[in-house]
Amino acid sequence: MKSLQDKKDNETHLREMKNIKIRIIGSCGSGKSYLGKEISKMFGIPYYELDNMIWDRTIENLRFPEAIRDVEFNRIVNSESWIIEGVQYKWTNESFIKADFIYILNPNVYIRDYRIIRRFIKSRIGIEQWNYKQSFKNLIKMLIKWNHGYNQKEVLDITNEYTYKRLEMKTSRDVINHIQDNLKVIQDGNGIT
Repeated sequence: MKSLQDKKDNETHLREMKNIKIRIIGSCGSGKSYLGKEISKMFGIPYYELDNMIWDRTIENLRFPEAIRDVEFNRIVNSESWIIEGVQYKWTNESFIKADFIYILNPNVYIRDYRIIRRFIKSRIGIEQWNYKQSFKNLIKMLIKWNHGYNQKEVLDITNEYTYKRLEMKTSRDVINHIQDNLKVIQDGNGIT
């Protein structure tokens, strides 16, 4: 069992991590955003959502031009440290190449349903802010297309050449534990095994 001092030292080292790149993938409701924010807070790593590179949040349903999206994405991917969360797109392949770890979050589909519905209710009644206006049409799309229709095989195929750094996990806690367990490898830059 670790002493209190060992735990404090470990937390200090975790906050000082530099040069780590983490890619998080998962279906709607898998916990990608929550996990990205938690890792960012715990370890001081900048966190980015792919959706915010795609959508201009100042006007509803307006996408950024691809050239602007790509410039922002490349700026982030070429920085020394990042967490990028979002689904897989062909234009995001560079994030798989440069990532130290690729985490695929895959909780039970019904847990994801619950999270989607809970988020919808909280945003509709004003308890929680969301990136876009939640509608019933959008709720149905999130549940059916983006959750139950999520293509896990496609994710595995796209990331197949990165199996040495790709991990499929059920919970955010599993990911955080993995990062903590591999802290020495990450800090020493010894590579991923």
